[in-house]
Amino acid sequence: MPKASDRLIVGLGNPGSTYARTRHNIGFMTIDEIAREFSVTITGNQFGAAVGHGHIGGVRIVLAKPMLFMNRSGPPVLALSEALGTETENMLVIHDDMDLDLGRIKIKEKGGHGGHKGIRSLTDALGTGDFVRLRMGIGRPGIGADVVDHVLGEFTSEESARVTEQITRARDAVVTILCKGTRESMNIFNRKNL
Repeated sequence: MPKASDRLIVGLGNPGSTYARTRHNIGFMTIDEIAREFSVTITGNQFGAAVGHGHIGGVRIVLAKPMLFMNRSGPPVLALSEALGTETENMLVIHDDMDLDLGRIKIKEKGGHGGHKGIRSLTDALGTGDFVRLRMGIGRPGIGADVVDHVLGEFTSEESARVTEQITRARDAVVTILCKGTRESMNIFNRKNL
């Protein structure tokens, strides 16, 4: 069993093939890219999450995708973090964010849920918002468009290349957070011109 020094990296999304390529699942997509790049096999169901163990730059990591719907992400993450002995400051959560334009990423050290139901479930379950977030911009829907339809809609073919670049940059941001710390990562990746 991993030790308390391991970093728990959680991607938020909805389980099942119906939601696999939707905007709400960009957290899952990023976890899958990290797993691919660092040869981490994500398998099974531990405490309601698909989990993989590996290393990045000498840091032991646990990748996790909660297998309950977005608004119920908190309990599986709490159970997994307790089993691993992971404190919230050693947790990194990757999630979609409508307040950022598609293609942008932003690292945040801690905070509230900002209306995001997955983050709200996490803060409720963990009893704190003191965990690092990697916010993945998906942009807002057009005027008069439905928010639920937007987040549960798939990326368009025109958006796909941009999303691929965004996920690659997010993967690099995770490596930087692990190896150089959150503050330095914020200085590098939070710039608007990226």
